Amino acid sequence: MVDNIGDLAFFATMKGTLIRLHAAVFLWGFTGVLGRAISLNEGWLVWWRMLITVISLWVLFYSLKKINRIPLKDFLKIAAIGTVLSIHWLFFYGSIKYANVSIALTCLSTTGLLSAVIEPLFFRRKINPYELALGIFALGGIALIYITNLSYSVGIFIGLLSAVFTVLVSVMNKKLITGYTAESITLYQLTGGFLGLTVLLPLYNFLFPATRMVPHQWDWLWLVILSWCCTIFTFMLYIKALRNISAFTLNLTLTLEPVYGIILAFLLYHENKTLSSSFFIGFGLILAAVFLQMLRLVKQHRRLPVNPL
Repeated sequence: MVDNIGDLAFFATMKGTLIRLHAAVFLWGFTGVLGRAISLNEGWLVWWRMLITVISLWVLFYSLKKINRIPLKDFLKIAAIGTVLSIHWLFFYGSIKYANVSIALTCLSTTGLLSAVIEPLFFRRKINPYELALGIFALGGIALIYITNLSYSVGIFIGLLSAVFTVLVSVMNKKLITGYTAESITLYQLTGGFLGLTVLLPLYNFLFPATRMVPHQWDWLWLVILSWCCTIFTFMLYIKALRNISAFTLNLTLTLEPVYGIILAFLLYHENKTLSSSFFIGFGLILAAVFLQMLRLVKQHRRLPVNPL
């Protein structure tokens, strides 16, 4: 009886954890939809998003007494990663503006395969031939989408750069010094990213002049939702989920982010009507490559000591 009660409690905890994790991934997928709704160009969109997020985080963490001072040297390291993150967002929303949400998220779905090539270069490991083959397979999907949607070619190129930069953020975070809480790293990373973007923005605005620099009417609401719900709230869900699941389950679930986002784009903006049939074939090739990679990880995971999640 005790064992049954224990099992029920365990599964109830896991159910709640997975619901929180999928909610976070769904909200991350929603960021693309909001990016299209906001009328600002990608530079000012990201700047305002980070400004609202950083101010809100400082107020929230101060009230919760979770602000911990860190040495300047460590802050500069964390801030550098935050700046790379802001550039990733810049390219991601740029891809949406120059193409659409579906194209941007399709390019983003290649991150897992790109990391299989980029991470070994950073950590000086051999590139796995199987993962390299899957990367080439996914690249074929991108090529098919590109040649049959030439009107979105700029957006596709920018979207792939966005995918490269998010992989760089992941790699740099793995090499980041330990000893700080996730809250501290997030706070200083976003703060540093905001400061770095603020320095870069005048040059960006000179190269790509914006018609408006201040949010207009509904933009304020979308930016607040983007900052509070899709950044801060998802972070809280993400942190709570991490306490009860393995990194394997997390990475497997994160592959659903582009799928959620593309479904939302189809439902809200009917983007499926403006895309060629080859888009779906190309996206299918990318999903097949991601699926095969996940299948390989599942087999590796089964060889490890038993861990339910």
